[in-house]
Amino acid sequence: MSYIIDRRLNDKHKSTVNRQRFLRRYRKHIRDAVNDAVNRRSIRDMEQGERISIPQKDLSEPVFHHGQGGQRSIVHPGNREFSQGDRFKRPDGGGGQGSGDGDASNQGEGEDEFAFQIDKQEFLNFLFEDLELPNLVKRHLEGAQVFKTRHGGIVSQGMPAKINIVRSMRQASMRRRALTAATRRRIRDLKTEREALLDEEQSPQRQARLQELNELIERLERRVERIPYLDTVDLRFNHHVKEPVPVSRAVMFCIMDVSGSMNQNMKDLAKRFFLLLYLFLQRNYDKIEVVFIRHHTSAKEVSEEEFFYSRETGGTIVSSALKLARDIIDERYPVNEWNIYAAQASDGDNWNDDSPACAKLIEEELLPKLQYFSYVEVMPRAHQALWDHYERIMERHPAAFSMAEIDEPGEIYPVFRQLFKKRMES
Repeated sequence: MSYIIDRRLNDKHKSTVNRQRFLRRYRKHIRDAVNDAVNRRSIRDMEQGERISIPQKDLSEPVFHHGQGGQRSIVHPGNREFSQGDRFKRPDGGGGQGSGDGDASNQGEGEDEFAFQIDKQEFLNFLFEDLELPNLVKRHLEGAQVFKTRHGGIVSQGMPAKINIVRSMRQASMRRRALTAATRRRIRDLKTEREALLDEEQSPQRQARLQELNELIERLERRVERIPYLDTVDLRFNHHVKEPVPVSRAVMFCIMDVSGSMNQNMKDLAKRFFLLLYLFLQRNYDKIEVVFIRHHTSAKEVSEEEFFYSRETGGTIVSSALKLARDIIDERYPVNEWNIYAAQASDGDNWNDDSPACAKLIEEELLPKLQYFSYVEVMPRAHQALWDHYERIMERHPAAFSMAEIDEPGEIYPVFRQLFKKRMES
């Protein structure tokens, strides 16, 4: 068996390319490891790397080897231990308590799993790989804040760092040809006349004419040589211009129930869901705003810190939060300029007469303005009236409304992926 080993040094940034190729090759193993890590980690530990182990049997590499068939017995030159025909026992693989294959042995080498570390950025890439905000469209293209630089042609003045050598040399060549064209034609004519005189029989008159022609040709060639090879008028520079880049603007409304029926475990589940959602939004969208709304009998817009960590309680009127979200949209987020999303977390408990009002408010006033509305219910008991009314909305608007149930922390990430998985475009 022959091995080819490439010992060339990596070029600049080559190791980064090799690592990305490696991550793509073992993507399935890394995805499985990331999913296992999500199940055992807390939400606050999401932004960390992960140690990945790949079984040795999956690390096969292409090699050059002899084809099967025939009988071959070869003792390679330089071998001092074995002779042709010798037989020896294959050593057993080392094992013990390690992760290698085989039983314990006092000789031989074991085959351990290959382990490597992925950093925080790579972990989040695999964590949110197949997720997106559904129905993201560019309702408003705003180019006042983001620009990109593009090539804007060639100019005759500019910075030395932007000089275009090819165009400058081409311009210099054209200038020299234009300025010396008549002189070069005159030189060619004089040389032709001189060649004709040299072929004829020499006489004093012809000798004098030859001397005159030589002096004239030499004078004209010096005139050509005095034309500079490169002049400042030949310099050409690359011109770059800034043009506005269309930017899609989006806003996410996070609505959470903090009423008395929400015990601390339920609030923790809701907080974990929103923390994961907030992490997802911060990572994937540069131009997105998040509005946090907490509610019991009344609703109010709060800061991120107060939304996740403040303690308060009371009765439950869900429509108060929906009305506040509607008012904020009307006041600050015109629907023709913003992609608007909403996510709501609740235990499903609500004032009896309020659930129909919530369904009507969502279907008639919010959904026409929203790109997507997702609802998660953190309640391990039977569903309440709010769930029933929301189910009817989902039946009528499956592309813009989704809902799911979360009973324990291990269900947060699967439900999150279900709500925000990539949809096939129709």
